[in-house]
Amino acid sequence: MLIRRPSDILPSEITPPEVFLNRRQFMLAAAGSALLAGEAMAALKSAPSPYSTGEKMNSLKEITTYNNFYEFGTDKSDPAEKASSLKTRPWQIVVEGEVGKARIFGIEEILKLAPLEERIYRLRCVEGWSMVIPWIGIPLASLLKQVQPTGNAKFVAFETLNDPTQMPGVKRQVLDWPYREGLRIDEAMHPLTILAVGLYGEVLPKQNGAPIRLVVPWKYGFKSIKSIVRIRLQTQQPVTSWNQSAPNEYGFYSNVNPAVDHPRWSQASERRIGEYFKRKTLPFNGYADQVASLYKGMNLIKNF
Repeated sequence: MLIRRPSDILPSEITPPEVFLNRRQFMLAAAGSALLAGEAMAALKSAPSPYSTGEKMNSLKEITTYNNFYEFGTDKSDPAEKASSLKTRPWQIVVEGEVGKARIFGIEEILKLAPLEERIYRLRCVEGWSMVIPWIGIPLASLLKQVQPTGNAKFVAFETLNDPTQMPGVKRQVLDWPYREGLRIDEAMHPLTILAVGLYGEVLPKQNGAPIRLVVPWKYGFKSIKSIVRIRLQTQQPVTSWNQSAPNEYGFYSNVNPAVDHPRWSQASERRIGEYFKRKTLPFNGYADQVASLYKGMNLIKNF
């Protein structure tokens, strides 16, 4: 798949890390959100996250104009053009299933569960492109611990908002809506897995999955489900949207594995958005040291 560099994005527009980090005083409040200002602002950790990559970040413009969010259309530009219809307040997430204390969380409650952190993560998409994004969020484990998972909780299922009045793409049967994803419980509790509520020092844009989304950096991007409204802990492996739609192309695990080709293209290399030349795809998207032990003894060709 040929990814063209947008002609209107210059290298000078890519925000240097030092400029981004100095924008902390404008964090979230500058985006006009009283919800994420105040206490949440004060709780933001000032030290760089030990999980962050040192790679050059993509520009805010690149991150917010080249997206996959099929609820707003299948073209990469559709989310930025059509997501303004999404209403992100009020917002609640139902957390249920194999838990001791099922709860409905308002997003305000979620933000109080743990200090906000800045984490610069790689995002690798199955279509062959990648980005480096400065996410702001909390560990998913902070939320799951609140509901006290039982010993029967082996998997975590996620569900996106399904509202055709807000999401024009839902009117087309591209997928079996609502969008669904899932993780093993150990993947969900891993410290790399976060619930993101912002990026680049601003409230999470609607086209990027506002108001709250999953980020699992060692897996392909479609695993990082957006605009979450329901989380269910369960004993059985959950049905996931792309695996259900095309099981020979999209496995449940969907770890970034250069040795497993998509049936229609190779995954051995990737093109970073904003760059011309391809680069070698790294196992687990470069996070092998942190997560490879989760899959010890598994056949990662069969369990793709």
